Parts: sequence; structure tokens; C-alpha cells
Amino acid sequence: MDSERNHRTGESESKTHEEPKSETKKLKNLSEYAQTLQLAWNGLLVLKNSCFPTSMHILEGDLGVINGLLKDHSSGGKLTQLKIAQRLRLDQPKLDEVTRRIKQGSPNGYAVLLATQSTPAGAEGTFPVVEPGLQRRLLRNLVSYLKQKQAAGVISLPVGGAKGRDSTGMLYAFPPCEFSQQYLQSALRTLGKLEEEHMVIVIVKDTA
Repeated sequence: MDSERNHRTGESESKTHEEPKSETKKLKNLSEYAQTLQLAWNGLLVLKNSCFPTSMHILEGDLGVINGLLKDHSSGGKLTQLKIAQRLRLDQPKLDEVTRRIKQGSPNGYAVLLATQSTPAGAEGTFPVVEPGLQRRLLRNLVSYLKQKQAAGVISLPVGGAKGRDSTGMLYAFPPCEFSQQYLQSALRTLGKLEEEHMVIVIVKDTA
């Protein structure tokens, strides 16, 4: 018995040694794909009395826009929660307007991010505190709500209104739709299909 078991552990050990060689190991899902991107924001998206722990990784655009517009003015740090107060119907004219704003904001007045379920693994300490009265739920519930409404969530930035010379902007949270898929072409090529619930977040700075 013992020799068999030892043989087995020996086998599994040799396997783990080989792992680092296969750097380009196949990514299984969108969360793994997101890990290959730069983390831009980790916090809670809030809708009504639910909050959704979310990680946002940058797909394209300027990180400075995110840092500038997602600032918490009272603490000077990054905001830990963003409240969705409006919806934008996913009609072509509305989407064209968002595309126009992205084009206007290029190259450094916009950012496109991939939002996935934030996992507490290894980041327990950095998990934002949920306010009393808010219920923590999975991001997929927010995604299915927006899908059902055929709408994107909209947040005016900066939260709490602009002070003085601050730049202002908008955040759009798109559920999976034709519009959002255009930003996920490389993810699609890598994974073959995007099964996991996710959102594409577009942040645009208002052009004066």
C-alpha cells in the first residue's frame, strides 16, 4: 500500500514541477482571462438595496481616467462603491452616442473595463465593508437584471458631484450585448466562448 501511495505522490510532484514551463496554459474562463489584465478597480456596484462585489480590469483606454473619476473626494483614495442611479436603453441611437463619446475621448479620455465577480480569495482584507441595509449578491444577478431591462447601468462621475476644476464623466455598465462584445474580441479568441456572466464598463470623460 505504502509504496503505491508514495509512487502516486511522486507522480503528482513531478507534474507540479513541470507546470511553470507551460506559461501559456489555456485559460478556462473569463475570470482567469481577467487576471491577465491590469486590475483597475475592486469594490461594490450598488443597485437599489443590493450590492455586488466587482473587479474591473482594463481592456483599453487610459488608467488615468479611472483614477481621476473614481476618486473618493473625502478620503482622497479610490471609491469603494458605485451606485447605479440611471439606466440607458440599449437602443442603437443611444449606443451610437456612447461610441461617439468614446471616439471623442480617445486616446486618453476614456477607458473600457471588463467587470467580473470579485472573489474574496486572498483579498479578504481589501473587501469593502457593506453598508447596513445593503444585501451582498453575486454580480450575475445584476447582469441578468440589466439584460432583462435591455439596458446599461449609468453612473455620473465623480460621485457626489464635481468640485471646482474636477473633470466629470459617465460610467456605463453594459451587460453582454453586441455593443459590449466588440471590446471582448481577444477574450473570445482566447477562450472560444464567453460563458461566464460579466459586464463591459465604459468610462468617458466629459469633453469641455
